[in-house]
Amino acid sequence: MNSATVSFASWDLQAPIAKAIEANGWTEPTEIQREAVPIARQGLDVVGQARTGSGKTGAFGIPILEKCTPQGEPQAIVLCPTRELAVQVAEEMNSLQGEKGLSIQTVYGGTDLEKQAKRLNQGADIVVGTPGRVIDMTKRGHLNLEGINLFCLDEADRMLDMGFFPDVLWIFEQTPNREQTMLFSATFPQEVLDAADEFMSDPFHVMSDDMEVEIPEIEQYAIKIGRANKLWALGRIISRMGDDDQMLVFANTKRMVDILSERLSKFRIRAIGLHGDLAQGKREKIINSFKQGQESIVIATDVAARGLDVDGITHVVNYDLPDDTESYVHRIGRTGRMGRKGEAWSFVTREDQSQIEKISSTWNMAIPVVDAPPLPEGVNRDPIGKREDWEEVSDVFGMVTIRLSIGKSDSTKHALADWITKQARVSDIVIGEISQSDDETEVEIHVEKVAYVIDVIKAREFNGRSLTPTVVGT
Repeated sequence: MNSATVSFASWDLQAPIAKAIEANGWTEPTEIQREAVPIARQGLDVVGQARTGSGKTGAFGIPILEKCTPQGEPQAIVLCPTRELAVQVAEEMNSLQGEKGLSIQTVYGGTDLEKQAKRLNQGADIVVGTPGRVIDMTKRGHLNLEGINLFCLDEADRMLDMGFFPDVLWIFEQTPNREQTMLFSATFPQEVLDAADEFMSDPFHVMSDDMEVEIPEIEQYAIKIGRANKLWALGRIISRMGDDDQMLVFANTKRMVDILSERLSKFRIRAIGLHGDLAQGKREKIINSFKQGQESIVIATDVAARGLDVDGITHVVNYDLPDDTESYVHRIGRTGRMGRKGEAWSFVTREDQSQIEKISSTWNMAIPVVDAPPLPEGVNRDPIGKREDWEEVSDVFGMVTIRLSIGKSDSTKHALADWITKQARVSDIVIGEISQSDDETEVEIHVEKVAYVIDVIKAREFNGRSLTPTVVGT
C-alpha cells in the first residue's frame, strides 16, 4: 500500500486507541508502523529494524494494546535494555491506550523494589521492564509470566551489547503460553539473528526506509594495531596516495582531530581538522577547498563530516572505529563515488575487535584483517617512524611472551626464572608462566619490564650460552 494513502483511521483500530492517537496529533503512521502494525495485528511474529525516534514504540505498542484486556494479570511483556527506555515505552503506551483501562507497570533496577512489587501485586496487564529486575520480581513471586501471550524485545542489539541475552532467554523460557513474539533492533549482529531464529516462528521481517543503507563497492581493510602505532600506519597509507588522491580521516572526538592534524604537521604532512568547535565560516572554507582539490587530507568527526560530499575522495581511514555500525557504512560511503575506485582502512586495537566483528556481521561485509601496506616502490623510509608498542603484543593480564633458545634439557624452569630475576634485578612477580619444549622455552614477562629484561638477556650468557630472546606474536 502506498504510504500516501495510509492513515491511522484506515486501520479501524479499537475506539479508545484510535481516539488517543488522534488526541496525540498522529495522522499518518511512520514507515516502521506502516510495515509492522498490520502484520502484528494478525498475531504474526515480527522482526523489525528501526532506530530510536522512528516510531517503533507505536509499531509494537498498538498491536499489544489492542490484544490485551483489563484483567489485572500480565498478558504482555516488553523488555528494554535501560530503565530510561522502559519508562519512555510505558509512558508512550499509556498515552496510546487512551481510556481502555489497561494497567501498564514498569519494572527496573535502581529504584525501590518494594514499591514496584506492591504495584505488581495490585495487578498488571502489561509489564515493561529491564531483564534483571524482571527476573528478580519473577523469582520473588511478584510477577507470574505463565499468562504472557505476547513477548516483545526492544533494542535487541543494545541488549546484546550490555550482556543481557542470557537473562532474556531465561525470561522467554518462563512464558510457555506465548502466542506472538516481536523483536525490534537498529542493527542485526549475527547473535541477534540467531536469537530471532530461536525465539520466533517464521517471522515477518520489516524495515523502515531510513534504515536502508547502500553498501558501497569499495576495498575495505582492517589493520590490527596498537594505539601507539596508529599514526605510523596512517603515514604508510598516506605515502601511497597519488597526486590527485584525497583522504578523509575519521576520529571520534574533536580533541583527537586537533591532535592528529598537529602531529601530522610535525612530520610535514598537511592535514586540515574539521569539527564543530570551528566557526561556521571556517568550516565552509575548509569544505570548499577540499571539494576543489586544494586540500588532500581532512580529519573530521562524524558530525562535522555530515555536510562533506566530495566526489574525489579516494581514501577513507577510520582512525577510531565508530561506536555504532551504521556510522561505519556512512563513513566508508564517502569514497568510491561516481564509479571511482575507493579504499577504506580501519585501525583495530584489541579493544575494537568485537566492534569490527559486529560491523562485519551486521552488514554482511567481508573486512579482511591485513598488515599496514608496504611503502611504495622507491621509498625506503617511513614518513612516520614505528614505535615500540609492548601493549600491542601483551595479553589481557599485561604479560608479553618471549622465546628463548634453550630447552628443558638445558635448564629447569625454576633455575631460569631465578637467573632472570637476579640478572635483571626484578621481582618474582614480573615473571609469569614458563613453558618448555626440547629446544625452546617461552617465558611471560610483564609489559612494564619486558623491554629492560630483553636487553639484559641479550647482554648476558646463561651457562655460557646466548639465549637470543624474540618476542612471540610480532
